[in-house]
Amino acid sequence: MSQKIDSDYQRFRKIVRGKVKSDLSKYVSRGELIGRKGKDLVSIPLPQIDIPQFRFGQKGGGGVGQGDGNVGQALTPEQGEGDGKGSAGDSPGGHILEVEMSLTELAEILGEELALPRIEPKGKKNIVTTKDKYTGVRQTGPESLRHFKRTFKKAMRRQIASGQYEIEKPKIIPIREDKQYRSWKEVQKPESVAGIIYMMDVSGSMTDEQKEIVRIEAFWIDTWLKHHYQGLKTVYIVHDAEAHEVDEHTFYHVRESGGTKISSAYELCSQIVETRFPADQWNVYAFHFSDGDNWGDDNTKCLGILREKLLPRLNLFGYGQVESPYGSGEFHEHVAAYANKFANVIASRIPDRDHILGSIKEFLGTGR
Repeated sequence: MSQKIDSDYQRFRKIVRGKVKSDLSKYVSRGELIGRKGKDLVSIPLPQIDIPQFRFGQKGGGGVGQGDGNVGQALTPEQGEGDGKGSAGDSPGGHILEVEMSLTELAEILGEELALPRIEPKGKKNIVTTKDKYTGVRQTGPESLRHFKRTFKKAMRRQIASGQYEIEKPKIIPIREDKQYRSWKEVQKPESVAGIIYMMDVSGSMTDEQKEIVRIEAFWIDTWLKHHYQGLKTVYIVHDAEAHEVDEHTFYHVRESGGTKISSAYELCSQIVETRFPADQWNVYAFHFSDGDNWGDDNTKCLGILREKLLPRLNLFGYGQVESPYGSGEFHEHVAAYANKFANVIASRIPDRDHILGSIKEFLGTGR
């Protein structure tokens, strides 16, 4: 019975995984998963999966059920039958099924759907962790580590050798001497860690909708990078004419106005990379989101900082231009020109939520 339940559960998980994968673009564009994120799990609404129901079968088919009914009629009210009209009632309604998936599963689905290559970490931080590795078996140990297959085989050999095994009525009963337990040893393993820096333009031309697009894209980028690194340190920078390091909540909710000097964010980013993320120890990623409307001659200064200070230290620099009806958007052209020269530069346009998934593929498709 336990094996049957496990089999059914695994089949159900495959169905859930398939539904999430087929509707991934919908979940990404709506940002449904972010508000349901726990520490390690994400709660996913799946209205497309029907809850199993008992149905009337053919008459004379056996069983103890009684009462009138038609073949195929559900024994419970169908989900979603209501049209939103009518007076209040006391009958239960249909419910959206919610299932939980780990962030690791989400990252795997994202990688499969976008055909993302695995990231090859380039650096090792000087941190060594101790982990348990199973290396063999022994005669004693906790029951939770009992090796059932080896125990069963040893018990069978003993019963056959002693003549206790009956072919007509096979029954294997392990005794204390038959039990085998997994053994382990502690191994030291260096961790690959990464630093990720998000920069966002919060000048007057950046709307709440544009910030929401940044929030959604950052969630999925985080999910993918966490799938490849043991530790992920995140830094948030906002800028208009000046740049400031802020916490995550401020990054997504701050309201600013005024002009735009992108170079102020790049200078602060360079300082943080130099002081906190040495290139020989850390894998560092920087993503900048803006509407592309920069002040005066600041573009030249930005490109200089990018070329001389940032690119030599970064695994990847991604520029996402969240389109705005107010700005000129010319900064994308300058970064795109660099993308043709440097392998670790990606420039992406994000006109609306429907283009978030494509932008993620552009950023993470290099495998850097």
